[in-house]
Amino acid sequence: MSVLYVVVPLAIVLAAAAVWGFIWATRQGQYDDLDTPAHRMLHDDED
Repeated sequence: MSVLYVVVPLAIVLAAAAVWGFIWATRQGQYDDLDTPAHRMLHDDED
């Protein structure tokens, strides 16, 4: 049995999972606001 019969389908499954994860994250709004978390660390929360 050639290793290609195992590796190629595994690569296709992993690529499909990565595409599905990206689509899911985009639909859930994970990439909507990329600037606020970077600026949030600059504001001090002194009481």
